[in-house]
Amino acid sequence: MPQLAAWFQDRAAGVDLVRAAKAGRTAALTQVLSGMGGVGKTQLAAQFVRHLESTGEVDVRVWVTASSEDAIVVSYSEAARAVGVALVDADDQSAAQRLMEWFGRTDRRWLVVLDNLDAPGDAARWWPPDSRHGRTIVTTRRRDAVLDTDRRSLVEVDLFTPGEAVAYLRSAIGAGVDQEPELEGLAAELEYLPIAAAQAAAFIRDRAIDASVYRARLADRHKQLADLVPPEDALPDDQRTVAGAIWSLSIDAADSHPPSGLARRVLELAAVLDPNGIPDALFKTDAVTAHLTRISGRDVTTEEVWDALRNLHRLHLVTHDPATGQTRVHALIQRVTRDDLDAPRLRATARTAADGLLEIWPNIDRESRYTHILRENAVVLHACSGGALLKADVHSLLFRNLDSLGYSGQAAAAKAGSERLLAEVLRVLGPNHPGTLATRYHLSHWRGEAGDASGAVTAFERVLIDMLRVLGPEHPYVLATRHTLAYWRGKTGDASGAVAAFEQVLTNILRVRGPDHPNTLATRHNLAYSRGKAGDPSGAVAAFEQVLIDMLRVHGPDHPDTLTTRSTLAGWRLEAGDLSGAVTALEHLLTDRLRVLGPDHPDTLTTRHNLAYWRGEAGDPSGAVAALEQVLTDMLRVRGPDHPSTLAASEALAYWKRKHSGTTGT
Repeated sequence: MPQLAAWFQDRAAGVDLVRAAKAGRTAALTQVLSGMGGVGKTQLAAQFVRHLESTGEVDVRVWVTASSEDAIVVSYSEAARAVGVALVDADDQSAAQRLMEWFGRTDRRWLVVLDNLDAPGDAARWWPPDSRHGRTIVTTRRRDAVLDTDRRSLVEVDLFTPGEAVAYLRSAIGAGVDQEPELEGLAAELEYLPIAAAQAAAFIRDRAIDASVYRARLADRHKQLADLVPPEDALPDDQRTVAGAIWSLSIDAADSHPPSGLARRVLELAAVLDPNGIPDALFKTDAVTAHLTRISGRDVTTEEVWDALRNLHRLHLVTHDPATGQTRVHALIQRVTRDDLDAPRLRATARTAADGLLEIWPNIDRESRYTHILRENAVVLHACSGGALLKADVHSLLFRNLDSLGYSGQAAAAKAGSERLLAEVLRVLGPNHPGTLATRYHLSHWRGEAGDASGAVTAFERVLIDMLRVLGPEHPYVLATRHTLAYWRGKTGDASGAVAAFEQVLTNILRVRGPDHPNTLATRHNLAYSRGKAGDPSGAVAAFEQVLIDMLRVHGPDHPDTLTTRSTLAGWRLEAGDLSGAVTALEHLLTDRLRVLGPDHPDTLTTRHNLAYWRGEAGDPSGAVAALEQVLTDMLRVRGPDHPSTLAASEALAYWKRKHSGTTGT
């Protein structure tokens, strides 16, 4: 049995073990300590054994390092000879069997510990029998169903709590009170893993540095985790393996289970994503199956990827929760997995993860609460990908992430993120790369969305000059920039200038794209809108009616662009004085948006808001109040109290309440 670890921490898991053991006197007589490598299962088991022995509850203790069936048999045979139930010259199998029989009939109080039983089948023939005089403790990285039955109690051993981790580091390093914030930060960066804390503390003592210096080294992405722990002959607490290597056996085991050869590759994908939650849907994407097919040399199915993910879960390398549809991974497991990837492998893995995220990301007009998880994954992926998402070009995921952030109501954050991305892209790709020009385009757009329409116009004019020089007049980026520049001219109040610019864009895009291209239809849509803003609402209505005819033909009635055009057309009917026609059009649109998008989609909520407001304008302020109250309730639930749409609904409700109060005299 191992010696007590230095600065051993009493932990909640130890309390859980005692509780399970007490219950075991009338129920399960076997307690299984299950957890990822390095959480301290062996130390907890040893401390529990010491507790039982100190209270006189154990007469015979057999501690087995259960690395294989042979190891179990040899340990049992030695114990059998020690207690006198087998002859000295008996073979190991016979002696081990005699010990099992003795467990079943003796009235002496015995305890068996099967430590590091990482292949449950190794103990299938050698589980001690149930006896009111005996008890079995198992430590394992596995959490297979066979370990959690009516006769076996599974005790999950988790990480240190933050308080336990800081208390351990304080004692192990001998830190003063002034270092408490650094210890808290270090504990969090080690993600409260006991073995990582022990080896970090030993490294700090050996190097005579403090926690802040160690944290700086840990944050250096050029250093591998193996560079930040003591050598193997100087590990603390009888440890034999550095933190990064303790999971290698688990990875090998997961990789050997059917479908063999996939678990390690799935873990590599998980290692470049958000440790706090990776969507299950990512592992089912075409991007992931194509990547795994390519590197394995055989066709890989989504079912096999799922099974590989579950193999990682069984070995405590990830925590997969089908109920939430997410997978969590300890950050240090991620780091050592990335450390094993050479640069080409890391790039391929990171770009596959990026392609997968794009594949499952909703369209801009279908943003949901789910997208904040995708944004977190995109941020982590870019940070740890070694520049893979800027290799040769800027990966579309980086723009998609910024657009999602901005359209969620955080335009200023999207602008700031675009500025950071541009600085990085300029450094990697240079000023004339198409990816750099595209990044400038996105920054110009989010400058306008953040409230600086004039600044957006100036920025778009500058990037257009460079695009024309580098890409030529008919490049898609150039056409898009001209279109967006015209849009922002309108936003500055120059409606006539916007009309002229859109007319010029339409001429060019018709020549390059043709009349039915989505970009051509979008330009016609914005040209019609600009005509209305320039003082011609009737002309806007006529133009939108023509655009709608072509959108119905090209896109169909349920396409998001078709629905948007119907919404905008209803607004210009109102501006042209046709209030009744506008309300009727909006009622029909709401029916279709409920059917196509559902009740909680932002566009559906906006349509309900507009319809309620216009009913008030049509002479029904009490109906407007009732409808807006319902809309506001749903917006608070779906979009939150600080979203611009929620605030607009709140203001509209207050306005119609005042109007209604004036009408009724109350």
